[in-house]
Formats: sequence, C-alpha cells, structure tokens
Amino acid sequence: MGCISFYFMVRLSIPLILDASARLMIDEGHFTITFSHDSIAFKIPTTRSLAEYLKVPHYYVLPLFAAMEEEALVTRAERVGIMTTPEGTRRMILLLSESYPEESRAILGEELFHMFLERIGNSGKPRGVPER
Repeated sequence: MGCISFYFMVRLSIPLILDASARLMIDEGHFTITFSHDSIAFKIPTTRSLAEYLKVPHYYVLPLFAAMEEEALVTRAERVGIMTTPEGTRRMILLLSESYPEESRAILGEELFHMFLERIGNSGKPRGVPER
C-alpha cells in the first residue's frame, strides 16, 4: 500500500513575504542598504532564498514578487537584485520597528535605526504603546 503525504503550507501574502525578508536578513545578521541623495533602499533576499526559508516551492513566491512590483514596493535590476522602492522601504522600516526593534537596533545601531524612523515620521514606539 502506498503512502500519501500531505503538508500544510502557509498562506503566502505580500506582508508575509516582507516579514520573511526581514527575518531572513536579521537571521543573517545584516541588511544590505543603498543610500542616495533622495532615497534609501533595502536589498531583499532572492526569491529562491525566501522560498527555502519559508519551506515552499520557488514558483509559489514568484507571483508575489510580481504583485509587489505592481504595487511599487520593489524593483528588480539585472545583476543588482530586488530592491525596495520608497514605499517598500517605508513598509520595511515600519515592520522592523514594530516587529523586530531590538534585533534591528542590534544590527543597525541606535543612531541609524532612529534616523530611519525619523525619515518615515515614526516615533519608534510600537502601535498602541502610550507616551510616558
């Protein structure tokens, strides 16, 4: 008698891909960031590394990156990789500050972490935390 194996997959979404990108970068212990005179961009892990990290087939991740490009959250550049757009950077910084503040500070340092928050107009306090 044959054995049928089933596995349950996480429902993939753009927020989940952004979160997995943040966690993967944190787990690797670094962010690759490009600064220019008018923008900041994070280099997002490759679609293959994200698929591996999420334990899903690579072809499940590809349509989400197409949707992220359509929503102007990321842009792909040949031989450069996948980079966040200004809106993608804003969302990544919010995610890092709200979900992974300690880990982000440890990698970026306090000064750079706060500079990013100021750049997007965030106090650095997670949502729902009152001012003292």
